[in-house]
Amino acid sequence: MKRHQIILEKLAKEKHLEVLDLCDLLQVSAVTIRKDLRLLEEKGLLFRTHGGASLDNPYINEKAIGEKEKISVEEKNGIAECAAQLIDENDSILIASGTTVQALSKFIKPKNKLTVITSSLYVVMHLIHDKSIEILQLGGYIRHSSGSVIGSYAEHILANVSCSKLFLGVDGLDIDYGLSTTNLEEAQLNRKMLASAQRIIVLADSSKFGKKSFAKICDLDQIHELITDKGISASLKKKFEEKGIKVTIA
Repeated sequence: MKRHQIILEKLAKEKHLEVLDLCDLLQVSAVTIRKDLRLLEEKGLLFRTHGGASLDNPYINEKAIGEKEKISVEEKNGIAECAAQLIDENDSILIASGTTVQALSKFIKPKNKLTVITSSLYVVMHLIHDKSIEILQLGGYIRHSSGSVIGSYAEHILANVSCSKLFLGVDGLDIDYGLSTTNLEEAQLNRKMLASAQRIIVLADSSKFGKKSFAKICDLDQIHELITDKGISASLKKKFEEKGIKVTIA
């Protein structure tokens, strides 16, 4: 069927599609599109997600950071560079773990002094040579897969600090399920970070949309801004904005 072919060709380019966008493109009802997606999923050609379809399984398995670094590199760098512009003079910020926030550390150019609190060893290694940056490395058990710390020691430190912003990376970002990651203890640490920051900024390339991972971090109503790439659809952007989230496209 020609309609199915169009859906698969568009999905191959964009990795994630929204039902409403396909309705506009193909001039058919949402009922028809959902039926098409169900048939294509039964053939093993895509995965259905809430409100759309994805080329990748929406349920994420953990990948090593070395493998993640090779995915969506250009998009992550664009997001990171955009996020770096939000850091103010004499700021105090929290940086979580993950390859997108790790990329952020490469673009940080402090305006006078900057204090960075982070769970990521990779972020520290990028920033350690800049003497204008004061770094507080959270302590605890180190996750080999992510190069970041987890556990009660890190959580205890966070209970005694307050920062202007948290830059948070995620493994999955779903309209209903919220933000998620692959590790329960990392999700717990992320929640402590949320409580220690005044503004929550999520850095996520569009391949993360419609995906869920094992450990939920929080609902979408807890975040203030999403920085992503131009792969986000107009309808999904509107859904985020309707939840009060500022969406910035790098």
